[in-house]
Amino acid sequence: MKRNPAYVKFTQWEHWPTLAYYLPLFPFFLWRSVKAGHPIFYTIANPAILFSGNGTESKFKTLDLLPESLKPKSFLFSQNDSIAELQKKILENDFDFPLIAKPDIGFRGYLVKKIDSMGALQNYLQHVKEDIIIQEFIPYENELGIFYHRIPGHKKGRITSVTIKKFIKVMGDGHLTLAELIQKDNRAFLYADLFQAIHHDKLGHVLNKGEKMTLSVIGNHSKGTQFINGNHLINEELENFTDKICQQVQGWYYGRLDVKYNSYEQLLKGEDFKIIEVNGIISEPTHIYDATHENASYFKALKSINSHWDIMATIARKLHRDQHIPYPSVLAYFKNMLWLRAHTRKLKKLNAMDF
Repeated sequence: MKRNPAYVKFTQWEHWPTLAYYLPLFPFFLWRSVKAGHPIFYTIANPAILFSGNGTESKFKTLDLLPESLKPKSFLFSQNDSIAELQKKILENDFDFPLIAKPDIGFRGYLVKKIDSMGALQNYLQHVKEDIIIQEFIPYENELGIFYHRIPGHKKGRITSVTIKKFIKVMGDGHLTLAELIQKDNRAFLYADLFQAIHHDKLGHVLNKGEKMTLSVIGNHSKGTQFINGNHLINEELENFTDKICQQVQGWYYGRLDVKYNSYEQLLKGEDFKIIEVNGIISEPTHIYDATHENASYFKALKSINSHWDIMATIARKLHRDQHIPYPSVLAYFKNMLWLRAHTRKLKKLNAMDF
């Protein structure tokens, strides 16, 4: 009997839509705004980023807050740039394929793609008429999402969530095609449409017995990546490592670092790792999506999100009170959010296309 992905996603809370997590918490959110005396007071929690990273900020500018040695080689290809300019920048930055292309202002992993050739990159840019980050592909197999915050004025920060990202792989048996292996896998079949689009030219290929294939290298839940609760990794050593990095980032107090690394031992030594994204107030403690963890539940996920919003509120109020950072214009913010809504719809529509 063929399994129904829609039924599985409906019955397993890990896959429920965003509103299922945020609508129940809206009264708490509203009460904090009333106490602060401003409806969008939380948008100053990261003063270095537009609206503290609500989704409309430039990912390129945000990543640029990091020292060069900690981030992948990247450049921004404007929608007004020519293909000749693209080739020039690739040569100047000494890029090799594969590489990563993604919208500078993006959401939920929409249009984040691994690109294997110049022809594929040109095809991508012909369809996606946005400012695009071109980034070197980091081949490290491991990725962590580290949620960190530091109260302004404090010397040390804290890690409140660690997520181990497990990319979906299938293993061949010498008989089944890739398409059949995707349908057989207990997680891959939920994202069959996505993987069929990515690997459309390989679906009839039969993997050799024992041969492994990674279906997606993009560490996003919507791309099928499994989020595993890694909070057991939180200790003084990891916090010291993260503090050393974050204290170099002026004006960023709250959010999640997405880190690719070779081995955990080398990571703690500061070796063989890159930070591929710096996320602000819109980021989540993504360990909550590990429904297999013994302490996991939908209501505990809500509690974790709410406790992180408490931290964000504390940081914003302290910055306003102690550093006199003004709260932004409500009108400007809501215009910004209306733009984001339209922009996200456009990205989502493009993301569903096969190109």
